[in-house]
Amino acid sequence: MINFTRIFAVFVSITLFIGAANAADMTLRLHTLVKSPHPYNDMAKFIATEASKRSGGAISVKIFDAGQLGKDDTVLGEMQLGTIDMMVSSTNNAAKKVPQFQVFSIPYLFVDYAEMMRKIGPQTAAEAYFQQAYVDNKLGIRLLALGGSGTRNLSNKKGPVNALADISGFKMRTPGSPMIVKTWQALGTLPSSVAWGELYAAVQTGVVDAFESSIPGYNGAKLYEVAPFLSLTGHTIQVNHVSISERTWQKMTAEQQKILTEIAQEASVLGIEMAKKYEKELVASLQEKHGVTVTRPDKSEFKSALASLQKTLVRDLNLDAAVAAINK
Repeated sequence: MINFTRIFAVFVSITLFIGAANAADMTLRLHTLVKSPHPYNDMAKFIATEASKRSGGAISVKIFDAGQLGKDDTVLGEMQLGTIDMMVSSTNNAAKKVPQFQVFSIPYLFVDYAEMMRKIGPQTAAEAYFQQAYVDNKLGIRLLALGGSGTRNLSNKKGPVNALADISGFKMRTPGSPMIVKTWQALGTLPSSVAWGELYAAVQTGVVDAFESSIPGYNGAKLYEVAPFLSLTGHTIQVNHVSISERTWQKMTAEQQKILTEIAQEASVLGIEMAKKYEKELVASLQEKHGVTVTRPDKSEFKSALASLQKTLVRDLNLDAAVAAINK
């Protein structure tokens, strides 16, 4: 006699097993905005390789670089829905959704990369603060790690910049961050918000004269073709974030979550090392291969011009708690 109860039990067991196996195997879509060579893409490749290796093939990461999935604002919205899973990008571009990130636009906030990672790296008060900021801003996204991916410097189409007076009246492209806008206003420029992907054309057509960016970003977007004057102001260290959709996160096992967090933190260290490498190599290459004029203005002049403004902006933009967390 056929034991239907036993057959049904076996069928249920197989169904549950298959369901569990399918849930464990996932392909994550990871966004970056930039073209290679760039630390973000090196970080993305590291995450993809290590996620597959350490998860035993259960986690696969497919990289979409150079803004294939859209601008950062769009991608952040898609991550809230779970249609895009991860991103590696600048905190500047997320400041509209996480206003606390504006603190990283304070010029000369960190002395160097080592100080930066001591203050915002894994298990720091700052990391916990910004993870909670994601929750408070109801992003539906989880912060895995913060790191650095290059100093930001001034480039322009008009001529060499050796002193602060040289940039007076420049039509300056800035991201949407109020902190950055106010900073460049105080330095005598005329800020204008232009999307990164539209910057080349904006400089070419005279909509803007100048902009600030990382050196890999400047090189990767071939901005030296329209703005051949690079000034190594090093006014900020570009802080990046590695983030994941909360919906994606909740589909993972606790072990997978642990693995991905560790990989993201290690990727952030890699980003710093690659940024140092690229900056050294690219400055030389930009001069030799593309005829870029490189200057090194006196930073003390820039710092003096911004000293009082920074305190005012921290107060006006409600960034006191963010500053306190970084300096804790």
